[in-house]
Amino acid sequence: MQIKRSQFLALSAAALAAPLLGACGAKRGAAAPSSAVAIDPEGEIEPREVSWLLSRAANGAVINTMQTIAQEYAKEHEGFKLTFITTPDRPSYIQKYETLAAANQLPEFFDTDATPFAQKLARQNRMVNIEDLLDNLGIADTYRPAALDYQRFDDGSLYMLPLEYGIEVFWYNKTLFEAAGVEVPGSLDDFPELCRKLAASGVVPIALDGLDGWTLERYVAYQPFRLEGPDYIKKLKKGEATFSDEPGRAMAQWLHDLGAAGAFQEGFSSVGYTDAQNLFTSGKAAIYNMGTWELPSLATTELPEELQDQIGYFTLPTVKDGKTGPNEYVAPSGIGLAVNAATYDPLIHDFLRFALEKYPQMYAQTGLLGPTTIEPVIPDNALPIYQQAIDEASKINGQVLMPWDTQLDPTTNTKLAQEQVLLVQGDLSVEDFLATMDAALTENASAYFSE
Repeated sequence: MQIKRSQFLALSAAALAAPLLGACGAKRGAAAPSSAVAIDPEGEIEPREVSWLLSRAANGAVINTMQTIAQEYAKEHEGFKLTFITTPDRPSYIQKYETLAAANQLPEFFDTDATPFAQKLARQNRMVNIEDLLDNLGIADTYRPAALDYQRFDDGSLYMLPLEYGIEVFWYNKTLFEAAGVEVPGSLDDFPELCRKLAASGVVPIALDGLDGWTLERYVAYQPFRLEGPDYIKKLKKGEATFSDEPGRAMAQWLHDLGAAGAFQEGFSSVGYTDAQNLFTSGKAAIYNMGTWELPSLATTELPEELQDQIGYFTLPTVKDGKTGPNEYVAPSGIGLAVNAATYDPLIHDFLRFALEKYPQMYAQTGLLGPTTIEPVIPDNALPIYQQAIDEASKINGQVLMPWDTQLDPTTNTKLAQEQVLLVQGDLSVEDFLATMDAALTENASAYFSE
């Protein structure tokens, strides 16, 4: 059954009223997924309208590039059209995506992180195996290993296609560091004292987009990743470890200490993405933890002239006796593109072949790092640090830090998003934070992962 955009929107409204659980095994008429998907399906290519349910900036590089490619494909395949169904607000998107999945009404393409929910869909043969697809197209070796690894499930399987790539670093203001008499931290454990001195000098130590939650949750992941690599979160999310274990306790104490040091701006939990970035680019904040996808805003001659030579960056510091090294940290390839197995046919395969052949070069023209090894075209207004950050990405190797918001069960993650703020604000003690999170984990993790 092929779904036009008008039909899909009607189904979306109906599906949002459907119960989320218990529907994962529901049939979708004759198009219910089989036990295996032929990667190169036989048959005629019959152009039609297809849809992509996504959570990306409407004017962003990914959508703009894919839109251009789809229009080119349509010129050769009359009747083809790719419709973008955009929900930029991530929580609302996840609700819509999971509800439609439960009702077996997902469109041909949909965005998803490598979450436990997505892994359930893959195990039910409801998503096309992307590793098999890339092998079939003969392009697997053109992708950055880190970009693919970010999309993998714990068992190593790959069901999401990366369409972007970046490394996350700490941008910092050299002038503000010098005025406060501080240096780039050599260890994560140096952060609280660094922030105390920066705050004492009269600036905001770290500009944080606390409104979206995930940015603070990165800080939650740092200590455990440095201490134990990815093993701790893999066990924790299933209830096979606790927040009270050493990595979790170190994390909680570190966050508490950051809060006590005044690390983040006042009222950080209600500050959004743009305002946090403006704090840094206006010279009011000394540090800004963000990815290279913001290079056009952070490494450009459009910045105030007095700031242009003062921006530097450092990567995630290590810790003593930790299990991960300097070139292992957050290297996300963004939310992945999943392909619905129930609607996969010769047209979808052929369009993906066409799109993935053109996408790398076209995306590189945007000046951003892409998921393949093709280097981006540096903009004319780029500062020298732009190229330096691009070169830094090539040094990534080893283990990848997976953001916790893509790993924990939804209920526990929602609780963490609330409690992390209280911990940093000093409204919750370390012991109470650990006890609260362990209770949430006990109640939700085992049941969720055993479904």
